[in-house]
Amino acid sequence: MTLTNMVGVRSCFKLLYAIVVLILLHMNNPCIGCSERERQALLALKQGLMGDDSYRLLSWGREARNKDCCEWDGVYCSNQTGHVVKLDLGFQFLQGKISPKLIELQHLEYLDLSGNFEHNFSFRSQIPDFIGSLSNLRYLDLSNANFGGLIPYQLGNLRNLHYLDLKFQDYPSRSIYAKNLYWLPNLSRLKYLDLSVVNLSDVVGWLEAINMLPKLTNLTLYGCNLPHPVISSVSLLNSSKSLVHVDLYKNNLNSSIFQWLPGTHTNLDYLDLSENKLSGRIPETRFSKLSKLRFLDLSSNSLVLNFSFDWVPPFQLRQIRLGSCKMGPYFPKWLRTQKSYDWLDISDAGISDTIPTWFGDLRNKVEYVDLSHNQLRGNLRSELASYYLNVSWNQLDVSTLDLSNNKFSGSASFLCTSTTEESYLTYLDLSSNHVSGELPDCWINFHKLVFLDLSNNSLSGKIPTTMGHLIRIGTLNLNNNRFVGELPSQLKNCRNLTLVDVGENKLSGLIPEWLGENMLNLAIIILRSNQFYRSIPPQLCHLTQLQILDLSMNNISGTIPKCLNTWTILAQNGHSKASIEHSNIFQWGGSFYDFPYDDEASLTWKGVRSKYKSILGLVKSIDLSCNKLSGEIPTEITYLVGLVSLNLSRNRLTGQIPSRIGNLQEILLIYQETR
Repeated sequence: MTLTNMVGVRSCFKLLYAIVVLILLHMNNPCIGCSERERQALLALKQGLMGDDSYRLLSWGREARNKDCCEWDGVYCSNQTGHVVKLDLGFQFLQGKISPKLIELQHLEYLDLSGNFEHNFSFRSQIPDFIGSLSNLRYLDLSNANFGGLIPYQLGNLRNLHYLDLKFQDYPSRSIYAKNLYWLPNLSRLKYLDLSVVNLSDVVGWLEAINMLPKLTNLTLYGCNLPHPVISSVSLLNSSKSLVHVDLYKNNLNSSIFQWLPGTHTNLDYLDLSENKLSGRIPETRFSKLSKLRFLDLSSNSLVLNFSFDWVPPFQLRQIRLGSCKMGPYFPKWLRTQKSYDWLDISDAGISDTIPTWFGDLRNKVEYVDLSHNQLRGNLRSELASYYLNVSWNQLDVSTLDLSNNKFSGSASFLCTSTTEESYLTYLDLSSNHVSGELPDCWINFHKLVFLDLSNNSLSGKIPTTMGHLIRIGTLNLNNNRFVGELPSQLKNCRNLTLVDVGENKLSGLIPEWLGENMLNLAIIILRSNQFYRSIPPQLCHLTQLQILDLSMNNISGTIPKCLNTWTILAQNGHSKASIEHSNIFQWGGSFYDFPYDDEASLTWKGVRSKYKSILGLVKSIDLSCNKLSGEIPTEITYLVGLVSLNLSRNRLTGQIPSRIGNLQEILLIYQETR
């Protein structure tokens, strides 16, 4: 080889080496830097969405030192191209409008704007149709962001989409809906679909559209008001055989269970068909291929489980929710084959039997047990401990958790068998029994308690001061006992209270000002039939969520506050939801579970004392009767147009009835007798 050729070869090697080094440096660079076009698009997005508490957007700036948008919080860029490929802005308290400049991010694969709904932070607009132009999106989560209005059909252009979550946070004043889903089959790569609480009542052919998604594995459509399929032969049996998760909870589906029970989907892990109107008898053969099933909820339907006494299921369930499914008269023996479940609900199952001895062996596994509304006999083994145990409306002799409507008697001291151990109770209902004596002062150990109902017993003495440690408590019902003294001031720490009922006791003193200063979530206050005196504190006017106020049959004097027109709920016309439902979220084993409950209140209506639960949300009432109130009826009361009941009878009121009393068009009952 000549010298000239050798020099040429060395030059080629040097050039090749330089190219390789540049490629390696390029590959190892964590971020090349976003383009100016994408940077300006993000700044426009920030300008439209900035919320005071959004810490992520605070890092999005125009300063030279912060010019590279790939380093901004929530922004992720491709290591190879530098283009923005991911925006994670979930749970950032964002509000405002999404800038159309978003479509400049044409390489975007992941967009999360979920969870921006609390404290009035939200987008409060329709889902922008230009999101359908982000053709590279694979992940789109707009759930619980308070979008409203019509879902744009342009989402059907997102043909690369694998994940779509439009779940709606249920606000009374807003709704999100779809008129059709004909665009949905375009998303042929979709694996995850959640349209929960999206109103689909007008969508004909929704099930056919779902069945045209060949790769779908997760389907969640709870609370969607789904219409019955026009073609009865169309069912989930026609859907993707890859389905793993199916949730059609609370849709008023009214047909045979066989249209919705995908018995041939061998990969099925999660099935929730609860709170519908499904009917039929389910043979055990229907589950013969569901060996991977772990979660089963068929509760609140009209179903009969036709299982043989010695049936051995092919699955091992972790949660068994079969409330109202008839499976009696014998206690289901197949439960003994299930070795790892932590949730069991077989309430109202038509069981008339003795609890078998083997059931107590489940004590180390089961965290939630509901056996209520059966005809169970015998003794429940004390070893069966759980976070929630409901055996009410049976014939058992027990003393724990939900024991309402029984005949238990004796001291309440059993609540404090230990003064140091932390209680995991979140829900405790001992109402309508014969428990007597003073309440033990041990409530410092019950800080997880959300619901406490001790009403209709014979409890006496003062309300314990340690109840002020119930910082999560939402419902406190001590009605119809023999409590004396004042309401302990420590209760002002219970800022999550929405219902306080201490009516029909022997309590005395002033109505506490802190009721209106510290408990701004209060919706129901019942102090009826006690010995409270002096005036109604004006601080109660701060309770904008107040729906029911019952101060009747006390010794309250003074005038009716003029500021009561600040009670926002009472000043709103129209009806809210029928019931007042609360979430009771608790954790075990690394997972979160929700045990919702409905509030209940006892009220006097047309001279008759009645309990309200299923329609309590429709009751908007003020009862100040049987006191010593004086002066005129304030005209501000006529602004409470949502009132359906107003009772001011048997007081010392004077003057004229306000001329605008006719504004109360929702009113059903007005007492204006004076003593």
